[in-house]
Amino acid sequence: MRKLIAVVAALLLTTMSAKAQKKFSCYAVGFYNQENLFDYTHDEGKNDYEFTPQGSYKWDELKYTHKLRNMAKVLSEMGTDVLPGVGCAVIGLSEVENDHVLNDLTAQPALAQRGYKYVHLEGPDARGVDCALLYNPKLFTVQDTTLVPYRYERPEDMGRRATRGFLTVRGQLAGELVTLIVCHWPSRGAGSYYRELAAKQVKALKDSLLKADAKNKIIVMGDMNDDPVNKSMHEVLSAKAEVDEVGPDDMYNPWYNILVKQVTGTLQYHGAWNLFDQIVMTPNLINQKGSKDYSTLKYWKNQIFRRDYLFQTSGLYKGNTKRTTAGGVWLDGYSDHLPVVVYFLKETK
Repeated sequence: MRKLIAVVAALLLTTMSAKAQKKFSCYAVGFYNQENLFDYTHDEGKNDYEFTPQGSYKWDELKYTHKLRNMAKVLSEMGTDVLPGVGCAVIGLSEVENDHVLNDLTAQPALAQRGYKYVHLEGPDARGVDCALLYNPKLFTVQDTTLVPYRYERPEDMGRRATRGFLTVRGQLAGELVTLIVCHWPSRGAGSYYRELAAKQVKALKDSLLKADAKNKIIVMGDMNDDPVNKSMHEVLSAKAEVDEVGPDDMYNPWYNILVKQVTGTLQYHGAWNLFDQIVMTPNLINQKGSKDYSTLKYWKNQIFRRDYLFQTSGLYKGNTKRTTAGGVWLDGYSDHLPVVVYFLKETK
């Protein structure tokens, strides 16, 4: 089985040279906002009443099981445009309620057949939604996990309710040390200052990890509730749009030009695209302009994952993402966000 997976996972690229053809292995890393992946029972201490049979969503076993099936379908297909039958090595998730839903999600046939496992640490969010990480243990080995808390800094904020931290998972991908930081930054309604504070804390975390081991390849992903052009991402986290702009203390953001030049994104608001769902990386994961050195794991390309079934085809919301519920009506849909995928290559010896 391991041999079969290795063969399927290998993306064969050719270089026309007098010496020999080179072979590369490809690894997909994804992120997908699950939009309220709740079970239908109350968790003590959490404000999750709307996702119970008596709540505003009339959330019951039927709706829950359909939600699990739908999300598993998308998650299993992410990355398969390049890696058919294999998909993503790791997928960051936001808006998942607890271990119960993650156990049920990974038990779905579409995910179970690949053996996906998960990392989840319960956070302080008042509604109970957290970040998590799905991973294929055949492709990614978990070594260490921690939930770094989001901390308020101003005295006037000390009484604010606690919010989601930064799920940090260190492990081995393609035989190299890779750390994934999964985020769900404060909402648009909270104000830009709080997302800039999140960016400041994530940058400090990233810098400390690199200081401890400069070979650590760090990927920050999540629903940032900001676009690549906003201050939190572009200035505070210093996630740059162009490879040749990326200095030692910066990160590379391949989503910037997708929003600015292609004018598309991962969610819509009043008919306009935003691109809140991003995966950015440290300089040791990119080739400088003109270089094609894949002797170690390096960025290759990215995509917003799209399928026709993820969009409304009729009615008031035609052309928008097909949500689980819209306008108080259960649509048996997916999420208000589209998934994103980044592909990395490494030369096989």
